[in-house]
Amino acid sequence: QLQLVESGGGLVQPGGSLRLSCAASGFTLDYYAIGWFRQAPGKEREGVSCISSSGGSGNYADSVKGRFTISRDNAKNTVYLQMNSLKPEDTAVYYCAADRRTYGCPLRAGSYDYWGQGTQVTVSS
Repeated sequence: QLQLVESGGGLVQPGGSLRLSCAASGFTLDYYAIGWFRQAPGKEREGVSCISSSGGSGNYADSVKGRFTISRDNAKNTVYLQMNSLKPEDTAVYYCAADRRTYGCPLRAGSYDYWGQGTQVTVSS
């Protein structure tokens, strides 16, 4: 069974950091671009960041550029999202998703076939 599992969410104060992990089971991530998306209450799901299957390219939403860093360790079948300088507006459920493709990565939710269950990130003092 193909499965993605996110972890690393929690409660953090503004200005703090968290590292989210997205671990795959039942398939290898080597051939998949991975995206991170988030959804806050009452808002649409938005793309945060993505990384190509090789790790050679990635994209970031303007709202997180310079604060978030995406990376992958294919040997561990895991993708990470390092989030620094967190703001209250970063509060949301964060999801990772997989899209089988050779090049690039889209920040469109509709492009992704497999999704994790999400992990809550709350930024509050």
